Amino acid sequence: MLTDSVASDPVLVPVGTYTVEMRYHRGSFVNEARFFSLSGLDVMRSLIPQLSKFVVFLSVTSIFFTTLANAAGRTAEEKKTVQTVNASVLRAAKSYTAGDFEASAEYVRTAVKQIEEATKGGSQRLYDDLLPAMQRIEKARTLLDFEGITLPTFTRPKRPEDAPAKPKLGTTPEPGNPEPMPADGISFTKAVAPILSTRCGRCHASDSKGGFNLATYAALMKGPPEGVVIFAGDTVGSRLIETIETGDMPRGGGKVTPAELKILKDWIVAGAKFDGPDPAAPIAAGATTAEPPRPRLKAMKATGKETVSFAGDVAPLLVESCKGCHINAMRASGGLSMDTFAQLLRGGDSGDIVIPGNGEESLLVKKLRGTMGLKMPAGGRPAFSEDSIKLISTWIDEGATLDGASDNQPLQVMSQLAWAAAATPQELSDRRAEIAGENIKLVVSTGADLTTETTEHFYVVGSAAPATVKLVAELAEDQMKAVKSVVSADAGQAFFKGRATIFVMPKRYDYSEFAKMVEGRGIPNGWSSHWKYDGIDGYVSLVATDRDEKDEIEARLTSPLVALAVATRGGDVPRWLAEGTGKVIARRHGNTEKSSRGRGVKTTVNRELVEALAAMGNSKQFLDGKLTPEQSDLIATDIMAAMLDRAQKKGFDGLLRNMSRGLPFEKAFIQSFEATPAQFVDAWKRWRTGK
Repeated sequence: MLTDSVASDPVLVPVGTYTVEMRYHRGSFVNEARFFSLSGLDVMRSLIPQLSKFVVFLSVTSIFFTTLANAAGRTAEEKKTVQTVNASVLRAAKSYTAGDFEASAEYVRTAVKQIEEATKGGSQRLYDDLLPAMQRIEKARTLLDFEGITLPTFTRPKRPEDAPAKPKLGTTPEPGNPEPMPADGISFTKAVAPILSTRCGRCHASDSKGGFNLATYAALMKGPPEGVVIFAGDTVGSRLIETIETGDMPRGGGKVTPAELKILKDWIVAGAKFDGPDPAAPIAAGATTAEPPRPRLKAMKATGKETVSFAGDVAPLLVESCKGCHINAMRASGGLSMDTFAQLLRGGDSGDIVIPGNGEESLLVKKLRGTMGLKMPAGGRPAFSEDSIKLISTWIDEGATLDGASDNQPLQVMSQLAWAAAATPQELSDRRAEIAGENIKLVVSTGADLTTETTEHFYVVGSAAPATVKLVAELAEDQMKAVKSVVSADAGQAFFKGRATIFVMPKRYDYSEFAKMVEGRGIPNGWSSHWKYDGIDGYVSLVATDRDEKDEIEARLTSPLVALAVATRGGDVPRWLAEGTGKVIARRHGNTEKSSRGRGVKTTVNRELVEALAAMGNSKQFLDGKLTPEQSDLIATDIMAAMLDRAQKKGFDGLLRNMSRGLPFEKAFIQSFEATPAQFVDAWKRWRTGK
């Protein structure tokens, strides 16, 4: 409910080998958790998504992990009840980590019902034994909500009335006597708690948006990490009142009425006293009404009648001005991430930011205009022009529809694809050459000699010897016969939608550094070439020296060139499809670096494939990229070998054709194979394993 309304421009503070971006707010520096290497490279930022996924996985395991309560002195029935509830919570945990969120939610619902039945007339000790499970259920709701599963609000049952009163904060009431009703008649539990629960509970009771939780009186008075928000007797200095009066809070829902605001002010003026038996009890217990769960907005596909394109008009504006805070951010400001369309619709700590059909009332537009809370973009960035704001408002008025490939496609890729779709092959070629010049400077020292070669299909650049760069360019054109065996095109340059870039590195160290600097990732030891396509830029990077044999360089070129050609067939071609195709075609053309090593290599690959299959529990793990790159590539190659077999080749050709015509991958796949990708992969696995 509460956010900083005034903050300074960021200050870069050196910490070890990194710089931490800090902002000064209300007398202290707040760590914005944005890291940059002192050399100015965004390596850490690009690694965060992968690290975050790993940390979230560990957190989920920790949150759900449950043990039996201390059984000493418990009846057999109580022990069984606790075991049953904990078993449901544990099953929810296992389902969540397996990616089956619907099943996880069902187990959570079961646990809630079990708790409700168990606490009806139950004892205090049973309630206390079940309390850890209740806490885990509350956290599980938040995690499942993030995955698109909305559960009813869970309110902990009241602890049995025979519970001894706990002392009030800062006082020592007599044992058994709860704090009496304040003399002024303003009750926290009966008057204040219902307002906070109804108006603020979704973000700050069921969750801790912005690091602030007011689920209990004790938590409310403690405030967020920035400091307390309620000063007894002082409504002017209490940030709770300030944010309500300025209209900054609550967001994404109902407003605090004048009558409710007066109650909150009068309560603070009277000393912000507590009149319940337990300051750590949930405020929802004193609420008279429960807030219904917020319905999640669903992505609506564009009809074609819209005057504003999200992918072509709105996404580029957001990517340009919101990057670092809400897009590609290490920690999304205000809990609002806009990396994808789905996340944009999910909103942030303030709730939904778009109201389809009503642009001017949408929080996104109000923030851009500065009519609600802190004007965006913040941090000294240029404000949106009136024309840009009207464009966004019109897009919302027309239904806030999506014309990109998928609501899970990164906005940065979506906007690039929209630009690329409207660009000519020459415009794409020129842009790629410009990007190549910027990227090569990251790994080649200033003043070093660079050699460039331009051919019909490629722009080749590198710090290798001029003769080597020239040879790579010639061999790349020779390998177009392998590309053409898979991908057809009406014009030569259409194979890559423009000339593809080829980076030629003379040392493996340079090749590895290029991946770190440009792509923000490490390269497996066995790699000597790879490809990348992000919607605009498409390139192959490889190691090549004047000591390499011609066939060695050919072997490094074929697979990534074929993969890149496949990847450019559509806006959301999965990496496994392109990579697997490239490896299969390279093998058929005899252009693999391992092909000359004989039978031992085939035996090793088969053994590694068996291990990869064992690691793949189901098709979802593979399709969602949950396996290691090496495991994923082995499985992808074997799947594509089956798909490119004569019996399936017609379906594969249809898939590429459908994607080239603009169909999203999933729809194109179903039309071509009469099955979903998951069904196809599951069938392949059964065929491969015999079970």
